[in-house]
Amino acid sequence: MGRGRLRIYLGAAPGVGKTYAMLSEGHRRVERGGDCVVGFVEHHGRPRTEVMLHGLEQVPRTELTHRGAVFTEMDVDAVLARRPAVALVDELAHTNVPGSRNGKRWQDVEELLRAGIDVVTTVNIQHLESLGDVVESITGVRQRETVPDEVVRRADQIELVDMSPQALRRRMAHGNIYRSDKVDAALSNYFRPGNLTALRELALLWVADRVDEYLQQYRGEHGISSTWQARERIVVGLTGGPEGRTLIRRASRMAAKGSGSEILAVYIARSDGLTSASPKELALQRTLVEDLGGTFHHVIGDNVPEALLEFARGVNATQIVLGSSRRKAWQYVLGPGVGATVARDCGPDLDVHIVTHEQVAKGRGLPVVRTTARLGRPRIVAGWVVGVVLPALLCLLLTHIDADPGLANDMLLFLALTVAAALLGGLWPALASAAFGSLLLNYFFAPPLHRFTISDPKNIMAIAVFFGVAVSVASVVDLAARRTHQAARLRAESEVLSFLAGSVLRGETALGALLERVRETFAMESVALLERAGDTEPWTPAGSIGPRPAARPEDADVDMPIGDHMALALSGRVLPAGDRRVLGAFAAQAAVVLDRQRLVGEAEEARRLAEGNRIRTALLAAVSHDLRTPLASIKASVSSLRSDDVEWSEADRAELLEGIEAGADRLDHLVGNLLDMSRLQTGTVTPLIREIDLDEVVPMALGGVPEDSVVLDVPETLPMVAVDPGLLERGVANVVENAVKYSPPGEPVLVAASALGDRVEVRVVDRGPGVPDEAKDRIFAPFQRHGDAPRGAGVGLGLAVARGFAEAMGGTLAAEDTPGGGLTMVLTLRAAAPAAGGPVGPGATPGTGGAAARVETVEPVEPGPDVEPAGPARQKAGPQ
Repeated sequence: MGRGRLRIYLGAAPGVGKTYAMLSEGHRRVERGGDCVVGFVEHHGRPRTEVMLHGLEQVPRTELTHRGAVFTEMDVDAVLARRPAVALVDELAHTNVPGSRNGKRWQDVEELLRAGIDVVTTVNIQHLESLGDVVESITGVRQRETVPDEVVRRADQIELVDMSPQALRRRMAHGNIYRSDKVDAALSNYFRPGNLTALRELALLWVADRVDEYLQQYRGEHGISSTWQARERIVVGLTGGPEGRTLIRRASRMAAKGSGSEILAVYIARSDGLTSASPKELALQRTLVEDLGGTFHHVIGDNVPEALLEFARGVNATQIVLGSSRRKAWQYVLGPGVGATVARDCGPDLDVHIVTHEQVAKGRGLPVVRTTARLGRPRIVAGWVVGVVLPALLCLLLTHIDADPGLANDMLLFLALTVAAALLGGLWPALASAAFGSLLLNYFFAPPLHRFTISDPKNIMAIAVFFGVAVSVASVVDLAARRTHQAARLRAESEVLSFLAGSVLRGETALGALLERVRETFAMESVALLERAGDTEPWTPAGSIGPRPAARPEDADVDMPIGDHMALALSGRVLPAGDRRVLGAFAAQAAVVLDRQRLVGEAEEARRLAEGNRIRTALLAAVSHDLRTPLASIKASVSSLRSDDVEWSEADRAELLEGIEAGADRLDHLVGNLLDMSRLQTGTVTPLIREIDLDEVVPMALGGVPEDSVVLDVPETLPMVAVDPGLLERGVANVVENAVKYSPPGEPVLVAASALGDRVEVRVVDRGPGVPDEAKDRIFAPFQRHGDAPRGAGVGLGLAVARGFAEAMGGTLAAEDTPGGGLTMVLTLRAAAPAAGGPVGPGATPGTGGAAARVETVEPVEPGPDVEPAGPARQKAGPQ
């Protein structure tokens, strides 16, 4: 059952005639013989609209009581039970009464569409979610009932219901929209000419963008060449402040101006978890951006501008939307701000939009310096101890020893502590150590002592040089540590990307192994690859690793979209912005692996279907000829015996009965082979393995061939074999009958057995025409007729069944050339293990020291691959 089609009548303002147009469409469908019903239409006392309801079937509404009042809403269950071809549903943005099946009417409509019912509905331009603040700024009225833009954009047809502001105001004045007591207030407020003109322009622009999407789709379907622009991806930088919703709506309007645009809202959090963002505000902003068809991302980065730019470049964004800074003027002395830094460092490939809002310059907290957070708390604490505590201890030691090492040596000792502080704690402990050491050198070691003055200008220069060298060394050491950290990270990324590239080249298709690698690489608890069939369909896991994987992208700590209907969801922790580039590569590879697995599965299924079709065709041929031939012989003999017109002699009657018996035996043999092949292909052959002597089984397999056609050579000294006697007898019989059939007259078939290590070989040797090397494997395929084999020579299953039985018992069956001409079939079987207390030999019985019989189960093995014959071959693949 396919999804229903959605048609929307989009109005520029209330009263333009959306409901009237929808009902007119309903009448047209009914007149053409369509099955169309009214799911919900509210005429609001408008006589022209009420008249249009006449002649249309209306599904009864459901009644709900709320706060003592009774309300009516569309009965979704009744519409689904009625199952019309088309349902007319008015006011798509309507909010249902509490207690209804769904909170919004557009959700009711989605249910009808999923049930395969076409829906015709109406909505006004002011009810689109992305235009809420724009409509409020124009009309002064905030629309409380809204519908996500994506719901409207997914409509199969959108028809604009338009009317000039003057004509609409005339309709209002004539009382065709509101009651007469409300007309004056409406004309002087919402329905002012300026408001209606602005709303009309919004509607025209929105529909024009939709038309542009249809035009682009048409060009793609018809192969029209033109200059294609890159898809617009707009990244919205959020701080968790109240201005975020304004930025998201502004980005949505920007995205709506270009078909196929995508919105990605991102919140950058510090790695230490300290944040001034409001969790409630972030939740509201996440809901808003998802309602507008975008995605929300939460990443970690101590340097917000750098993390934002890394994220934007990682998702191949084209535009960044930021809000004007909330910092006060004096706070700019601490830095240029995120917006200015992003605009400066974005490069020519990214456009940065700074959007004003109501919180501009209203203040924000002081920035906290966290450039050393990557070192970890223990190293930072150690750096401060070395940079502050140890200089004090060193000063105490130098002032209490008798020997005076001199000011130069004192400076070198303090400089060593500054370098150690930089190595351990980074830049800031080193700077503090340099400043503190300079003060100690001045107060305790530079004359005059115990005063913060220096009498000798040389000492002033020495201490100044010490401070400069200390600061320089600390900066260089910190920079080297940063570069080392970056190099290690880049090396790790290169190793990961090299692994991915290698897996692509090797054609690896293990999705579970790839997801496990993702979990190990990013230290996650669980990883899930999610997909869905459509924008409104639920997410389903295509693969997952770890406990409690996320069922939806929004439930995960990190989600990486892959196209429109697939996402990689990671649970465990929030990733830094720099990791998303590598995660994106993993996500793309996961999608490729999933597609490859499905293609392999589809190819295997197609192969099985083709093989099944080939076998069915051969089976029909066998039934149509090979099985009907003995039936015809039996029928003829029986009819002759039952005939009253002829008096049959005893000899004639015996000959006819012999013919009936031969035909029945032949038919039984053919049907037995067909049943055996069916059991092999369905995997239902379960051999009952026991130890037995070959000379007890092989002679019994020769009952179907003339006595003088086979020479038997099975020594009594051979070890016992672990086989299923019934399967072995049937397999040897098929091979021997096939050999006898192609042996020339006077050349008997040799059946010889020999031991070779822990294996026993049974060789069936004939002097027939032989089989070319390229056809030796094909003769074991089912339903094969090679060379000039006559039509009545069987259905071509003998050798296929024999090989299948041999493999089911743990043995093999192969074809070799007979020296001097002919074909040799080599059946290799497992020798039975010698029992404790006596050798294995002929005549050994259980309980007397011989090999005790045992029963074990061996899994059946499918026969070899089926290969079509290529070129002439005289060996037939099965006995008659």
